[in-house]
Amino acid sequence: MLSSALASVVTSIPSPPISYIDLGPLRIHFYALCIIAGIVVATLMTNHRLTKRGAEPWVVIDIALLAVPLAIIGARIFHVLTHPGFYFGEGTDIWAVFRIWEGGIAIFGALIGGAVGAWLGCRWTGVRFWTFADALAPGLLLAQAIGRFGNWFNQELFGWPTDLPWGLEIDPENTAIPEGLPEGTLFHPTFLYEVIWNVLGVIFLLWIGNRLRLQWGRLFALYLIWYSLGRIVWESIRIDPSEIYLGLRTNVWAAILGVVVGIAILVVQRRHLGVEPSPYMPGRERGDGDALHSEDPTDFVDVSEPPASEVIHHQAAATSTAAAK
Repeated sequence: MLSSALASVVTSIPSPPISYIDLGPLRIHFYALCIIAGIVVATLMTNHRLTKRGAEPWVVIDIALLAVPLAIIGARIFHVLTHPGFYFGEGTDIWAVFRIWEGGIAIFGALIGGAVGAWLGCRWTGVRFWTFADALAPGLLLAQAIGRFGNWFNQELFGWPTDLPWGLEIDPENTAIPEGLPEGTLFHPTFLYEVIWNVLGVIFLLWIGNRLRLQWGRLFALYLIWYSLGRIVWESIRIDPSEIYLGLRTNVWAAILGVVVGIAILVVQRRHLGVEPSPYMPGRERGDGDALHSEDPTDFVDVSEPPASEVIHHQAAATSTAAAK
């Protein structure tokens, strides 16, 4: 028993001693740096993938200008609504709602807000929404892996107590530790579980996306299913407070919904055969940020190939010319 305890202490994962640094009057939280790093990585990966599809280089920036702020707002709103006891009621500080640098954002809220922003950005730039979503999927999953290190710095969102060698050390003063546990108790490093799962997901999405040429939103659907399946497990062993409905935490229900939505996208998008004709919407030119506001329904016909009647006309003209010669 003693040797097992010693092994756990020796091989356990320590938590960082600090979660921020002060540069003069400016306090920089590592949590925020992890989020920013994830956004940068996702932007670079998405730009590379969109450009390979034929989109204008860095058009992703125009989309991100709307998607990122709405994703952050949605993430914070979702967290606050699913943890009302933290911010509302006697003894709470309602202004903490706005202190996002202290932690507390929800990826499912980010997905909702970010999807709205991305849709608006795609309408603005002319990029197909599903083309953008598929290009984003691997980078988004990698960004989530990077962002989870912010939870490590903040010593938050850890799991049940464990005697496994990779248990996570948490400062005894941390108020998130349940009462009655002996000092030195180790906890499941749920942040690390999710990091590993997400990185494996990035590899899987890149592999299957290239192998099967998944388009029309199908790769994004697989992202939703992959991430949500993992989140169901990690969320189920976390000990941080959460609203419970029918015996399940709110984020478990959100993850279940994520799997359902992913499957629904796969089913609905089966109607699209072959590859997308262009990363841009019909009637939109590469690099043209202005929408075509026409009531003519032909503006919304896919013009990647000429109509059959036009092909026949040109063939007939060519035959007549040859005969005349």
